[in-house]
Amino acid sequence: MRICRNVLVFLALLFLPAVPSCAQGPANSSGGTSPGYFADWFNRVDHTQAEQPHWATPLATTTPRLEEEFRCDTFWQTNNSGITTENYGAAKGLELIPAERVEVILVAPPAYIVHNNPAVKDGFGDWGFLVKYRILSSNEEHGKYILTAFFQTTLPTGQYNNGATDAIITPTIAYGKGLGAFDIQGTLGVTLPTGNEAKIGRTVPWNNAFQYHLYPKFWPEVEVNYTHFQDGPNNGKTQVFMTPGLVIGRLRLWKRLALTVGGGIQIATTQFHTNNHNGILSVRFPF
Repeated sequence: MRICRNVLVFLALLFLPAVPSCAQGPANSSGGTSPGYFADWFNRVDHTQAEQPHWATPLATTTPRLEEEFRCDTFWQTNNSGITTENYGAAKGLELIPAERVEVILVAPPAYIVHNNPAVKDGFGDWGFLVKYRILSSNEEHGKYILTAFFQTTLPTGQYNNGATDAIITPTIAYGKGLGAFDIQGTLGVTLPTGNEAKIGRTVPWNNAFQYHLYPKFWPEVEVNYTHFQDGPNNGKTQVFMTPGLVIGRLRLWKRLALTVGGGIQIATTQFHTNNHNGILSVRFPF
């Protein structure tokens, strides 16, 4: 909760009135002042988001859309022995749009993992970041589709084996298409360890979220979360979850700041699965 409070303080500072005079850019030919990079931040964000569909971000599938928000998720993952691991933060964090067509996701600090097993120590997981580049998009008036490339990296900063032994790079392609009140958002990627591949293994994650816009604020969805394992201890195996859920938002709080909440449960549909009946709670503060 301390993490969330600190980020909310940061968000509040974003909405303070701009510092006059010295914070403004140089005078333009008309005698006024041109907006600086930070002074023009929200105009750039609004312009970027106006060019893409206005769907809700799914629970487990990373949206191809560019968002500016703080996101704090919690996962409850129950392994095959019936022990539930709690993941606070779930590798989410501050999402910013520093340039048109570009989004960066900063995870600081990493997720905190509680094992509920005296034989395994709790601790922080790996630190990571993600960069999105939107290749093409069209809003509701012009086709309702989007295509985005991701580049994600995690660094081995986890405590007490709560992370990987080496950095992992995950290139991903993300896509979305809308038809009336229905939309599909999906991602296809591959995890590439930079070392110790025999222990970490590679995976091919393929996620698809099927959403329906019901009333102004409700987005019921079903996701298919597919993972194929290569190398490592689960070499050659495939795990698939069906994830029904509901996202509610955006609920306006103050000025640009809003609230979006969502919840769902992951149900394994394949004989092989490392966990099952996993709960997801997602809390987001778009701005």
